[in-house]
Amino acid sequence: MQRKEILFVDGYNMIGAWPELSHLQRHDEIQAARDLLLFELSGFSKYRDLDIIVVFDAQFVPGITKSYQEYDLTVVFTQEGETADSYIEREVQNYLNALTRVVVATSDAAEQWMIFQQGALRQSAKELQMDIEYTKQEIKQDVNQHYSSKLIRRTPWQINQLVHLEQLRKQIENDPQA
Repeated sequence: MQRKEILFVDGYNMIGAWPELSHLQRHDEIQAARDLLLFELSGFSKYRDLDIIVVFDAQFVPGITKSYQEYDLTVVFTQEGETADSYIEREVQNYLNALTRVVVATSDAAEQWMIFQQGALRQSAKELQMDIEYTKQEIKQDVNQHYSSKLIRRTPWQINQLVHLEQLRKQIENDPQA
């Protein structure tokens, strides 16, 4: 049986640390920053087969306490006065077991230490952003491979003929006078 992986993300911590999201926040486009974060995490979640819980504290939306599904992610807005850190610390305990790997993405050093002491793994905002970018590249490669394999299957040429044609193309590219 494969271990399930849960990723808790401190939403506003990511927004403050990722340049594109931080730019939106500085221009009073916090909703656009949240939406873009959720969009980025959604593709990552699907490709990596992760359950992601994104937690936003009430600092920008006082009075709202809710949890809902969006882009196949669980999105949580904490109650007013509760930080995302305290919510994550409490909820991590509910998921820690031998069959579940729990990772918390935050760049808050105190939060990272608390999470690590509880038995969860930590990931900085920069590390998560790099993982997402790497995953995008993997997806692009998979799509190109899939497209190339479909193209080859539709051609009447044999593989050795295609290899020979590719060699001729490269030879012509390198020496156009030939």
